[in-house]
Amino acid sequence: MPSVQHHLMATLLPVLRRSRELDDEPSERARVEAWHRRMDRSLPTRFAPGFAKRWDVEQRDLGFPSYVLTPRRRPATRTIHYLHGGGYMAPIDPFHVRYATRLADAVGARIVMPDYPLAPEHTWRDSFDALVADAGRWAEEPGGSILVGDSAGGGLALAVAMGMRERGLTPATHLVMHAPWVDLTTSTPETAALDAYDPWLFLGKIEAYARWWAGDPDDLARPEVSPGLGDLSGLPRAIQLYGTRDLLSPGCRMLARRAAEAGWDLTSVEEPDLLHVYGLLPFIPEARRAFGQVADFLR
Repeated sequence: MPSVQHHLMATLLPVLRRSRELDDEPSERARVEAWHRRMDRSLPTRFAPGFAKRWDVEQRDLGFPSYVLTPRRRPATRTIHYLHGGGYMAPIDPFHVRYATRLADAVGARIVMPDYPLAPEHTWRDSFDALVADAGRWAEEPGGSILVGDSAGGGLALAVAMGMRERGLTPATHLVMHAPWVDLTTSTPETAALDAYDPWLFLGKIEAYARWWAGDPDDLARPEVSPGLGDLSGLPRAIQLYGTRDLLSPGCRMLARRAAEAGWDLTSVEEPDLLHVYGLLPFIPEARRAFGQVADFLR
């Protein structure tokens, strides 16, 4: 049974995030584009305690910014390559930085956090090759690299792992996915039934954002866009964590089934009645449990 803290989060989070279904796609596109024009795209660190004293930040150019966070007080023995969520239309969030820095501290890593270009102004084609090439370079560093992502970023991390395999690059040692968005075609029939149960995600929005990210309807089922529908063999050892009060959970279940068929070593943690990306949420015991599961997996 979810905790009292989780129940409060499920009530408050949609209010704080102003979560609601779109009115229509043209209006949503105009809203998001206007938001992007006034958006501050600098690295948001306000929820990472002591960040300025603990981390050196270098911004690299991949055709778009990529932040490299190096710890000041300890050596970095490996690299976390973090791909952020947000429906491919929202930027890096303070909670992404908070989670990534906590995980890096737990496993002795530096952090690479690409700020990839967002939909609807951009599609997957504007960043995918650069992300794969950069992930391959970091995988060659001592200790190797860990691909980590949440939601859209979880699906993107899986797609990048597949791209690294296809190009013969050094693979990541591990892959961590929080509620990954792995099927942008929404082919799983259970998805629509969850629309009324998930207080945070909305079917109309994710269908619109999927079309924006794909750019071309023919690209929706491509493995770079919907990696859960691609070839899952020969991928790094992986873990996914998701709750069932999540519009993306049918896709996560589909990924677990297809992984077993492909012989891919994927640990799948399903938590009844928990929210989307519950493992990144603050102040709830379920997130603390998820953090321990990920840290143990990476150790």
